[in-house]
Amino acid sequence: MTKNFKMVAKTLFGMEELLAQELRQLGASSIEIGTRNVSFEGDTGFMYKANLCCRTAIKILKPITAFNVFTEEDLYKKIYEMPWENYMDVKGTLAVNATVFSDVFTHSQYIALKTKDAIVDRFRDREGVRPDVDLDHPTLRINIHIDRNICTVSLDSSGESLHKRGYKVESTLAPINEVLAAGIIMLSGWQGQCNFLDPMCGGGTLLTEAAMIACNIPPNLNREEFGFETWPDFDVDLYEKIEEAALKKVRDFPHKIYGFDTDPVAIHKAKENIKSANLQDFIEVKQQDFFESEKENEKPLYIVFNPPYDERISVKDVEEFYSSIGNALKRGYPGTQAWMITSNMEALKFVGLRPSKKIKLFNGKLESKLVRYEMYEGSRKASKQ
Repeated sequence: MTKNFKMVAKTLFGMEELLAQELRQLGASSIEIGTRNVSFEGDTGFMYKANLCCRTAIKILKPITAFNVFTEEDLYKKIYEMPWENYMDVKGTLAVNATVFSDVFTHSQYIALKTKDAIVDRFRDREGVRPDVDLDHPTLRINIHIDRNICTVSLDSSGESLHKRGYKVESTLAPINEVLAAGIIMLSGWQGQCNFLDPMCGGGTLLTEAAMIACNIPPNLNREEFGFETWPDFDVDLYEKIEEAALKKVRDFPHKIYGFDTDPVAIHKAKENIKSANLQDFIEVKQQDFFESEKENEKPLYIVFNPPYDERISVKDVEEFYSSIGNALKRGYPGTQAWMITSNMEALKFVGLRPSKKIKLFNGKLESKLVRYEMYEGSRKASKQ
């Protein structure tokens, strides 16, 4: 039985509580919530499980040491002294990523370069050859985090960001990040208890994440590789056991997930992505104008969507477009919970409905609001009575 060690899961702003909840449900201990991160403890098998099963994590880092640094020479010397030969072979490749919050160290790329120099110099001095750098598919990804004078060195167990699930074969203009999509659905409280609609589905990301949540499918099942798979101590048998146990928890889904888009190209791309995720049995997409649609039946319905913005909607149309969203919801979708994310705060005023909830998030670098509109059967007053 391997012993527990500390790990740090990175996430998006506003997703920290969700990630802590996911880690708790998966069996993590010593959970502490930070800003855009959650630290926790678990063993090697749990590290594999967190990468495979966390919907709202971007990275799972394994800190291996921390020390004080006051100068660049300090950093170089302490990195050089670390036994890097325990973590990679000289024939392997490496990539270094750095984040700095310090008055002394202000340039993250320079810190990454200095770290890389120290590692390759150690190999060259000991073995006469140096490992290469490969930014795309390295054998070992190293994360340096400097907070004032404390430097934490971590191994990146995820490799590429965990939002890259592996199912997206077709990309649309301004697609929503998969981690953000999963987080939005989880924040809405939808877990597969009723029908789900994305009325402006684009490439189908929200639909795909919704189906994986409903069926309890591990979000990163379609990924080609995790960072830990190229580590010297990777235990393939243990990973296969973890994967098998996660797949046993997959459940059936008795409701319907469907999406609309007015763009036939987007519909084609959504279908390809859904097929790539093997979810075509659970999701239906069709070319349809949401503004001319209405609810199919009396059953409860969750609507979750990311309306087009910037280049996909011209400035003069914004007022009319958001006003049409409000009208469509009022006219065609009684008995519905509708959730929408937008970075255009002004535009929200034109929806003509009062949100019952607002959550601050970031869509990329854009500050956004996730808002909930509750569309009651009849009037709100009557529904409360």
